[in-house]
Amino acid sequence: MEFNYTIERGNFSGAGVASSNIKKVLKQLNVDNALIKRVVIALYEAEINVVAHAWEGQIHVRIKPHAIEMVIADKGPGIPDIDRAMQEGYSTASPEVRAMGFGAGMGLPNIRKNCDELNIESKINVGTTVTMIIHL
Repeated sequence: MEFNYTIERGNFSGAGVASSNIKKVLKQLNVDNALIKRVVIALYEAEINVVAHAWEGQIHVRIKPHAIEMVIADKGPGIPDIDRAMQEGYSTASPEVRAMGFGAGMGLPNIRKNCDELNIESKINVGTTVTMIIHL
């Protein structure tokens, strides 16, 4: 099964649609609740990162017999220092994003904690692609 979603910059009210929809599908497939929770956390954090930092993005989710693969590709400023961005509390969120309660610097660390495999590729002023895999 495959699912695709578009993410708009600054659309915080639309953030979470993909993770919510995927949660429903996984429940229908009788996937273990602990695995569903990991998928939802990782996917939601990735959605919020795109909404908060990028110009636009795409989510592609593929549910395979033994894994859930999620690819989030955005067009945006990119991540200058991925290692630093992976540190809890490090954030480049704008004051406006922080005022809404986002941008605490936990997005990428939470993604890492909930994925079995994580790959991040980023090019400055081009964008970032985050590939997340959770084994079933």
